[in-house]
Amino acid sequence: MDNRVPPRAAGPRPRRRDRHGRGMRGPIAPPQVPLAASRADVFADFVRDSVERLERRWQQLAEVEFVVMEVPRLEGTGDGPWNDEGVPLGGIVPARDGRRARVVVYRRPIEIRTKGRDERAELVHEVVVEQVAELLGLTPETVDPRYGGEE
Repeated sequence: MDNRVPPRAAGPRPRRRDRHGRGMRGPIAPPQVPLAASRADVFADFVRDSVERLERRWQQLAEVEFVVMEVPRLEGTGDGPWNDEGVPLGGIVPARDGRRARVVVYRRPIEIRTKGRDERAELVHEVVVEQVAELLGLTPETVDPRYGGEE
């Protein structure tokens, strides 16, 4: 009887079942369900919704690039280092050298300051309105008449 068991290969093997023998878990929700969207995707949707709302009134915003960044860079948003007022929620980069103007919204500082989805969407819109107003040289109330009020 020469039935020898071959030696196991070194290194971890792919798991086919969990430790209780029930099989690997599947996704919690299918990808098309909003639950499967990441926080970054949801935040980008808030910015996109806000921009679409403003573009209906201000067609020149089609020439502006809107960007979501996680956090502001330590050296600032282009106009110097941070000051003692706190972490910025957004910033603008004016058009120059053939580049389009850019409005930047910082995701993490906004998420930290809000508690729920509705509050976050409202703050994102306020930040976008303020940055667009600064870029266009207008007041936020001129850019969006509903700015600062209850919706």
